[in-house]
Amino acid sequence: MTSPIDAISAVSGVGGISGIDGLSAASGTPAVTGPNSDFAGMLANGLESVQASQNKANDLAVQVANGTLSDPAQYTMAANDAALAMQLTVAIRNKAVEAFQEIMRMQA
Repeated sequence: MTSPIDAISAVSGVGGISGIDGLSAASGTPAVTGPNSDFAGMLANGLESVQASQNKANDLAVQVANGTLSDPAQYTMAANDAALAMQLTVAIRNKAVEAFQEIMRMQA
C-alpha cells in the first residue's frame, strides 16, 4: 500500500518531498532553497503527521475489532483526530488550487 506522501512524490515536478536538499528527480531542476524550503519541509511534515494519525486510528480500530484495546474511547479520539486532520488537509489543498486558478486567470 502506498502512502499519500509517496503519491505526492510521484507527481511530475515534485521530485520527492523528503529529498528537498538535492535535485528534483522528476524534472532535473535544482531543489528549492531559502525560505521556500522551510515551507516545503513544513508541508512534508504536515502530510506525514496526517498519515501518522490515520495509521494510529487504523491500528486502534484493529485492536477494537480484536478486543485487545482496553479503552475504546482511545480509538474514538484517534479517529476524530485523523478525520479533522484530513479535513484540514483537504481544505488547504482546495485553497491552494483556488489560488493557482486565480493566478492563471490573471495571466490570461
